[in-house]
Amino acid sequence: MAAPSVVHVVLVRWKPGVGSAELDELTALADAFPDTIPGIMAVHCGPSSSPEGLEDGFDWALVVSFESSSARDDYLPHPAHQPVAQLISRLAERVVVFDVDA
Repeated sequence: MAAPSVVHVVLVRWKPGVGSAELDELTALADAFPDTIPGIMAVHCGPSSSPEGLEDGFDWALVVSFESSSARDDYLPHPAHQPVAQLISRLAERVVVFDVDA
């Protein structure tokens, strides 16, 4: 498998009261990205499993690996991405997005 060109990292701090059903829906939608959005190589999402404890209050992450920067740019307005972006916007207290050229 080729190395990704861009890695897109979304860190989320949820509003109080966000439940597992909402997070399960979000995870299912994000996990479908490689099958529905061209240029996505891999998706990882969920709560931190780091033993370092340096999450600084963030509860959840979405990491998407793209084959190119244009694939990332096409993903942002893609119809399959919109429900995920809308859910995160509605449920999040704070969001940080950070893209790294790999």
